[in-house]
Amino acid sequence: MSALLHPSCLVGANPIVWSNDDFMDLAGDVPLDTILREMRAAGFAGSELGHAYPRTPAALAEALGRHDLRLVSGWHSTYLAAKPYAEEEKNFRAHLNLLKTLGARVAIVAECTRCIHGNKDAALRFGDALAPRLTEAEWRKFITGLKRLAAVAVSEEMQIVYHHHMGTVIQGEADLHRLLAAVPEISLLLDAGHLAFAGIDPVAIARRYAARIGHVHLKSVRAEVADRVRREGWSFYRAVANGVFTIAGEGCVDYPAIFRLLGRADYRGWLVVEAEEDPVKVRALPKAKKARAYVRAQTGV
Repeated sequence: MSALLHPSCLVGANPIVWSNDDFMDLAGDVPLDTILREMRAAGFAGSELGHAYPRTPAALAEALGRHDLRLVSGWHSTYLAAKPYAEEEKNFRAHLNLLKTLGARVAIVAECTRCIHGNKDAALRFGDALAPRLTEAEWRKFITGLKRLAAVAVSEEMQIVYHHHMGTVIQGEADLHRLLAAVPEISLLLDAGHLAFAGIDPVAIARRYAARIGHVHLKSVRAEVADRVRREGWSFYRAVANGVFTIAGEGCVDYPAIFRLLGRADYRGWLVVEAEEDPVKVRALPKAKKARAYVRAQTGV
């Protein structure tokens, strides 16, 4: 097929396909070399960070270089609503330095004040019962701090991409819109899986914010599992362990429509495959190969 997306787009993977970052009992002991070797074998050009990755530039460059992989980016938890800004900036600058030294150009940020996604027993909340939430005073602190971190990123020729995420203060649609309106300096990390799981239409978000999408995570949602999570009050851990997420091309997310929107917006960033489910139940390498083939067939990259 002719390329739907700009040829400068690259396709990477998140190591969560092989080894879960939040829950170590979900294949958390898979060696780094296995992850990187299979990632390259599946046809990916780069990797995001994971818990098994070295956090010094030299060691990380050596590990990635052995497998001809580039560093795409890496998650950074902020606590801007709860902690002193100076502490948050210090931690963010260290993270930026690692990313920039290895050639990454986007920094993934998610506010984790009172987050519950790492708590195996905390039920996810939806709709009017949405939790965790920020107070108005915390919102002001969060927004002010995020604007300052965005300026830090720009000074380093980097860009913040914000990761809306289940079990965090930016899970629901109204909060996502409020954040993006309040901080025009940041870009959106479009994660259609988290949007669909939260009950938000990923295509509508992609259409509304097409010009602000700075990074893309590719995973989908098994609607029947997501319905049980809502009905029975499951935790994020239970949802993931029981397969709420799957690869793009499966599940309920309309990726062809999203790819068309990205193409019309002249998106030129990374597409990062994820499959946040138990790698023991669903082997990583075949799943990764299938996901990579789907992206190539749909987008031409």
